[in-house]
Formats: sequence, C-alpha cells, structure tokens
Amino acid sequence: MTFETETVLDRRRLRRRVSWWRALAIVAALAAIGVVSVKTAEQTGLTEARHIARVSIENLITEDRAQLKLLQSIAESKQVAGLILFINSPGGTTTGGEALFEAIRNVAKVKPVVAQFGTVATSAAYICGLATDYVVARGNTITGSVGVIFQWAEVSQLLDKIGVKMNEVKSGPLKANPSPFQPIDEAGRGVAEQMVAESQRWFVGLVASRRNIDTRNVAGLEQGRVFSGREALSHKMVDEIGGEPEAVQWLEQKRDVPKGLKVVDWKPKRSTDWTFVGASAVVIGYLFGDRIGGQFAQLLGNEHGLGALRLDGLVSVWQASER
Repeated sequence: MTFETETVLDRRRLRRRVSWWRALAIVAALAAIGVVSVKTAEQTGLTEARHIARVSIENLITEDRAQLKLLQSIAESKQVAGLILFINSPGGTTTGGEALFEAIRNVAKVKPVVAQFGTVATSAAYICGLATDYVVARGNTITGSVGVIFQWAEVSQLLDKIGVKMNEVKSGPLKANPSPFQPIDEAGRGVAEQMVAESQRWFVGLVASRRNIDTRNVAGLEQGRVFSGREALSHKMVDEIGGEPEAVQWLEQKRDVPKGLKVVDWKPKRSTDWTFVGASAVVIGYLFGDRIGGQFAQLLGNEHGLGALRLDGLVSVWQASER
C-alpha cells in the first residue's frame, strides 16, 4: 500500500470520527432543548389538565415583571380552577408589594385565591396576603409588621476623615435631600417623614379595608409590630391556622373548586432561561431536582441572590433586631 493511499484512508477515518461526534453533539443539543421545553411547559402549567395553581412568593419582594406576567397568565388560563399563594418572605420594596397586590386582585376577580403563610410573611409580603380572599397561617408564622421604612447611609464624617469633599450645584434645597453626603437637615427630614407617613396611611388603610378591622384596636399594629400566627388569628389579621391542606379545603368547600384536583407549581419564565446558565439550571433541575437546579442558578448569578444589595426607595421589610 502506497503512502498516498494510507494518507487518503486516514483522512476518511478522521472524517467519519468527526461526523460521528458532530451527530452526537446535535443529538445532545436537541435533547437538552427538549428537556428545557418540557420543563418550561411544566413550570407554566401548560401540560396539566384542570388544576389548582401554586405560586411561591419568597425572598425579597421587588416589582418583578416576570412574576406579574405569570399572575396574568393564571388569571387567563382555563385550566386553573384556583390559586394558592405560598408566601414566605420578610417583605421588600413597598412598590413591589403594591404591584403584587394589584396583580393578585386581578386574579381574584376571576378565580378564588388563598394565601398560605410560611415561616414569615411580613411587611410587603403581608400586603400580598391582604390581596387574597382567605389567609391560612402557621401558628408560629411571623406576620404583620405593617409599616414603611426610608433608609439611607450618611457618610459625610467618613469623607472628612479620608479627605474627600463633595461639591454640588442643585436646582433647589429639596433636590437630592436627604443625601448620604451631608448631615440630614430639618427640611430633608420633613420630606422623608411626610412620604413615609403617606405610605403608612395607605398600608394601614389596606389592612382596615381588606381585613375589615379597626386597626386602632389592635395594639401595636399601626406601630409596626409583628405577631405570631395565633395572635394574628385572634386579631382577625388571618383567617385560619394550618397549611396547604387547609388552603385546598377552603377552595373546595367555600369556593366550589372540584375536589381532588392536582396542585401544580407555576413559576415565572426569567429572561435568563435561554442563556447557558438558565438552560443548564433547568437541565440540572430536571435530572437532580428543582432545588439543586435553583441553587445552581443562584450560584452562577441569579439576580435575586443579590436582592439585598439593590433594594431602593421606600421599603416594607421586617428586620429582626440583633439586640
């Protein structure tokens, strides 16, 4: 066999190997896309027959467009007979709670909605509970904390120590006031207090109208205290002590939802779902469980993992004292 013949044969063998690996890569890619598609359909409830939707509101609450769109889809879905909101959050931004309140009320116009409180459901998370038709809490759920906070750091003394001076030209004395770069003055404090008080009146008004209680008769409520689930029940801030079985029972007995329907998790489709990280997290979640997939996404940059670092504006979040 000549050298030229051996060379040609080697090239043919190499082409066959490369073709085989290319085919294998295409099959793997198609399989991954199939897994992502199936998982996405499962997460949005598209593959289920008539069922009860379950949406989890956890971690820090912000104005999440994907979550708002999810609630709109639930309101429009013919397969959803009712909605359970599992709420386990210390709260978040006041506007985030307001946006969720409105979205939940839109669902409640066409479908029964019940809240199930987890370990904590305070501040903006309690606002979400107020939007539902019925609230089930654990006996030891931490709830309430009806109030609004406006916080900022003041670093003027630190800047003096390191020799940095901030100069500014502004259109009026209330522009950028309060500011982290100068001590608070009476005008700035007055504006902040007025804004907080106005938002607090809105929050307290929600509690009074949605829970049909006189908030002045509940000691500490208007001052922002927290309550256990049992205390909240005694003040009519929640409706029942229990968990998901009690929430399902209420839907069946009080709102005529057919018995025996499956409870299906609906999850918002994030803009990162089709990136490498998002697709990998879905595949890992499908193979090893949603919890591991979610942890993988958070580890590699899920934006909600950084929520505590980017809260801005008026905040309705319960902060446990370290003292």
